[in-house]
Amino acid sequence: MVLNTAVILAAGAGTRMKSKIPKVLHKVCGMSMIESVIKEVKSSHIENIIVIIGNGAEAVEEELSDMNVSFVLQKEQLGTGHAVLQAKDSIPDSGDVIVLCGDMPLITQETIKAFMKYHKENNHDISILTAELENPFGYGRIVKDDNGLVNKIVEQKDALEEELLIKEVNSG
Repeated sequence: MVLNTAVILAAGAGTRMKSKIPKVLHKVCGMSMIESVIKEVKSSHIENIIVIIGNGAEAVEEELSDMNVSFVLQKEQLGTGHAVLQAKDSIPDSGDVIVLCGDMPLITQETIKAFMKYHKENNHDISILTAELENPFGYGRIVKDDNGLVNKIVEQKDALEEELLIKEVNSG
């Protein structure tokens, strides 16, 4: 049996929110952002859910204690790639892995299912969900090579002038 796994990133400090509450625990429509993400993941028939915690780890664990997820601690927040790497030993050897942000409460099971279907049907090793925005301010840009393959994702604050002109962005 092929098991799909979701790794949900929830370790960041969320400094721009200027709150002592961990970013993913802020409520939208009466539910914490991360609970919304987990609910949609479970509705997508993904049962193996790993939550990467760091900032406010105890509060996040407590909030999610009845949601049947596992936790992996990212002791130092050294970026997204580092966060995902922390889950390596908890991910089964077979099946696909979807990485989601815990602060994306508008993700839907329909989007998750369509994305996973696209990934499988195209037999990709890796897929990135992107969007094209007329005004991409604040988003990480998808930088592609001459063949149209993703070369890197560059955050706005780190982007070169020509990269800031790119309208295709990382959806998280």
